[in-house]
Amino acid sequence: MKRLFIFGLLALGLGCNSKRTNQLLTAWGSESPEYRMVGDINADPKLDDPNFKVCGGDDNVAQYFHFGEGLHIDGEQPAIADAFYNNYKPVDSDQSGWIRIRFIVNCEGDTGRFRITGSNENYQPLEFDPAITAQLLEITKNLSGWAIRENEYGPINYYQYLIFVMEKGQIKEILP
Repeated sequence: MKRLFIFGLLALGLGCNSKRTNQLLTAWGSESPEYRMVGDINADPKLDDPNFKVCGGDDNVAQYFHFGEGLHIDGEQPAIADAFYNNYKPVDSDQSGWIRIRFIVNCEGDTGRFRITGSNENYQPLEFDPAITAQLLEITKNLSGWAIRENEYGPINYYQYLIFVMEKGQIKEILP
């Protein structure tokens, strides 16, 4: 029953992209699952700063939806907007859609394991021009003031994300 529920969630979340759904289900159903939870960001030595560490290991990263309190950064949404609108240089492009950057904030307020995904206006996967994504990633990496979150045992690691609504190479909106 649990796997049927998970399959339903994956199918809803991934639409008709059956190849990706099968990849995720294969990883989920294996004897030694690649991920603790759907959406985990495992360390990748080809992508990640080797000096970035999560406190207490990878099993101790709280999903961002557990908080329900929005962004956890000094200055909140206005600080994020200022950073991007002041530093992003629009790119001449016909690409429009959404770019999501997910990352981990560790127990010391440092960030790492950045991952980018994109989709067009019809929610189909889209690889945006590197002139766009490289800027967004660099600005995201340079954000500072991420909150140190705590639970009853002390400081924790957590996932955070930013979504950029793009229109022809320009930022139209930044979420959440």
